[in-house]
Amino acid sequence: MRALQKEIIANLKVKPEIDPQEEFRRSVDLIKAYLKKHSFLKAAVLGISGGQDSTLAGYICQTAINELNEETGSDDYQFIAVRLPYGEQADEADCIDALDFIKPSKTVRVNIKAAVDASQAAVEKEIGSISEFVKGNTKARERMKVQYDIAAAVSGVVIGTDHAAEAVTGFYTKYGDGAADIIPLYRLNKQQGKAILKMLGCPEHLYLKTPTADLETDKPQLPDEVALGVSYEVIDAYLEGREVSEKDAETIENWYLKTRHKREEPISVFDEWWK
Repeated sequence: MRALQKEIIANLKVKPEIDPQEEFRRSVDLIKAYLKKHSFLKAAVLGISGGQDSTLAGYICQTAINELNEETGSDDYQFIAVRLPYGEQADEADCIDALDFIKPSKTVRVNIKAAVDASQAAVEKEIGSISEFVKGNTKARERMKVQYDIAAAVSGVVIGTDHAAEAVTGFYTKYGDGAADIIPLYRLNKQQGKAILKMLGCPEHLYLKTPTADLETDKPQLPDEVALGVSYEVIDAYLEGREVSEKDAETIENWYLKTRHKREEPISVFDEWWK
């Protein structure tokens, strides 16, 4: 195994094989333990996009909430599923199907278009035109801001969807979808997440659909794998310690090295890793 590959696997805590039921239970128990430890917290908040990761994280959250309410004989706890479209979402039907599968305690919808467009206009007035890539990151940060607003209003925590295949490539927006209080999918790769959803009886089209961040208006529904230059199947194989081609390994490792700043705390005078 390549030296950096071994380091990455250790850092991201990826197992070569998992028991889907066991890993599902670990994630549910994490959320339950955190909410019980901090008695002032009564809710979990998560944006639902209609894709694999938020569907799985959402189902984990609702399971934890259901169990907490049953154990306490109350309805004090809730899971708030947040729909955060920019205008109209192309895969809206998948979002509806995901919510039907999760059955959240409560669903809210906040259209971020006005806020994002206002931010774009204000910035462009001062510095000139910004790219669709920059605006895409604004969308991700606005979505996370809304989730934190909701969590603050209901004494809740924000749940993130970061997993190993996303973390190794840094394929998320810093302080956007990369921000959260609890990340129950951390340690899992893409195929392992699929295995858990399959075990849970999730509709296939929600975890077999082509993954896309869908942030850039000029590149609608751009597949993640096109943007990354490597497939999730290969990324998963790499994270499980299997051999991949030299080209694919270099692509994954280049992403890992150049996005390290996303996985670290802000740099202080004591930090050396960036030098």
